This record gives sequence, C-alpha cells and structure tokens, in this order.
Amino acid sequence: MSFKIAAFIAFGILFLFSTSKSSLAGDENLPGYAEGTQVMHPEVTRSQIDAIDGVVYSQIFRTTGVSQLKMSLLVPRTRELKPAVVYFPGGGFIAADNGKYCELRMALAEAGFVVASAEYRTVPDTFPALVEDGKSAVRYLREHAEDLGIDPKRIGVLGNSAGGYLAQMVGTTNGDKTFETGQFLDKSSDVQAVATIYGISNLMTIGEGFSEKSRKVHASPAATEALLLHGPAFRSFAGASIMSDPEKALAASPMGHVKGGKPPFLIMHGSGDTLVSPKQSEQLYLALRKGGNQADYVLLKGAQHGAPAWFQKPVIDRVVSWFRENLGEPVKGKAGAVNANADL
Repeated sequence: MSFKIAAFIAFGILFLFSTSKSSLAGDENLPGYAEGTQVMHPEVTRSQIDAIDGVVYSQIFRTTGVSQLKMSLLVPRTRELKPAVVYFPGGGFIAADNGKYCELRMALAEAGFVVASAEYRTVPDTFPALVEDGKSAVRYLREHAEDLGIDPKRIGVLGNSAGGYLAQMVGTTNGDKTFETGQFLDKSSDVQAVATIYGISNLMTIGEGFSEKSRKVHASPAATEALLLHGPAFRSFAGASIMSDPEKALAASPMGHVKGGKPPFLIMHGSGDTLVSPKQSEQLYLALRKGGNQADYVLLKGAQHGAPAWFQKPVIDRVVSWFRENLGEPVKGKAGAVNANADL
C-alpha cells in the first residue's frame, strides 16, 4: 500500500471517529447527549459576516420624483477597525446590477474588509452622473464609518468593465470637487486604493486593435459610450458619436485625469478580451507609471471579457492580497462592541 493511500485511509478513520462518535472522554456527560450522538468540537477560526441589503446611499431628486440608489454590504462581525472596499459592477453603461462578483466580494469580507456593492446611474443618464454616484458611495461609508466599524482613512474602490471605468474615475479624480453632489458633502470621497478589472480607461478607443466591424460599432452614435457622453437622439438632437467631441470624451475618461499624484492602482485585463481592448489597461498602466505613481498590471493570458477565468481562486486571491497590502489589515479592538444578541 502506498504512503498516500495509507495516509488517506488514516485521515478518513480519524475524521469518522472525531465526528461520528464521541472522541473525547466526558462527551457522554454533555447536556442533551444520547447514545449514538455525533459530537463535534469545532475550533472557532473565523468571524461571522453580516449581509445587509437594500441600503439607500443616495437620493437623486428629479423634477417628477426621487430616485434611490442602493448598496449591499458585507460586514465582518468583529471589534476590529476595518478597511473598506466599494465594488462597482459592470454592465456596459446600461446596467449596474450590484449582486455580481459575489465570490470576490465574499473573499474580501472573509479577509476582514467591509465590502459595499453599489449600483449607480446608467444610460439614459449621462456623464457625469455615474461618477457623482461613485463618489457619493464613498462618502456614505465615511458618514457611517463608526456604525460599520470602518477605518475612514482606508477605503478603496473596485470595479469590472464599466464598473472598472467608474473605479478608475473615482480614483483619478481624488481631490477634484467637480463631481461632488448629493449628501454628506462634509465627508471626503478620496480613496486610498483602486482595482480595475478589464476596465475602460479611454471612451474613444474601447475597440482599439479590433476588427473593422467592431470599430464601426464603437463609432456609432448608438454605442453605449456615445449615449453615456451625449445621450440618445431626441427631439432636434440626432445623436452624436464618441469622436464628435474628443475634448469632452477625454474629460469623461480616466486617461483625461492621470496627471499628478494618484492612489495605488491594480490593473487587470485579459489578453483575449474582444469587448474592451486590452490596450485600455496597457495605456492606463503606462501613464500612471510615467507620472511616478504605484501601479501593478496583471494580464491574464487568453482570458476573455467576464469569462470563468476571472472567478478562479488564484485571481481572486491576487485581488484580496493586493488590497491587504495597500489598505492594510484590520486593527484589533478598535471598533465598537459586537451585539451578542444579534442572532438570538
């Protein structure tokens, strides 16, 4: 019998013995014990994580009503002062379903981060609405930092695809008051770390290096980036392509805000992406490094846009470890007391 087989059998016997029957002397005296009871002795190595859904973080007042923007929260139930990450979901600028990327969000929460997943305004709302929303989400966490056990000095943002664009815009406009609207304006929207996954850094070159057919799609006034910038054709407006106003398009792109000091960036893209050109991440990385900023660039060989490769443990672990390196670990015993009756 090989050593591996013998070890496997021994482990199986040990597991059955420790869970199926009383493995420790005195278990038969436990309250509630009956003959045949399977007694477990779990070691407590992790905290609970509370999921709080439907949190209204911003109210948008319009002529005919009020729109509410919501976020979902994952909050480790500890007394530690925790760093936080706001996740912005992708959706091509036409959707922002904040239930996405649950694997990565839970991994961050298990590592001790408070994780907010925030929806934001999409087309037909136009730029800068979504950037205003991204900054509002950060301010909301700072406003409620004490309630959630968050260290307000350590907040990062994360996004994929259009959400990556939003994370980039929030990070590259640190200190810029242009996009500050809504509630909690006494709080800063600056972030201390940015992770972008197959994100958009330049609205004018999303299809760079793609086929002629694909480039024509992006040149159309009906392309979502054109709708984000100019809005749909309506009344006397016939619509406009993204290239109809390059200056406006650059100002609405992260690449238009890369000068000066920026927070650390983690930039990830797939070399097989056929929806958002990998050139988007390459140019952002080079521009940040040229400006003397910290930027880490990870290229997934052959990975396509939103493909299963992005949900694998090594990729998720890479993002989590990067945030731990750049936002730091939770600080023990610095937050308020945990409610011992929460699960009664």
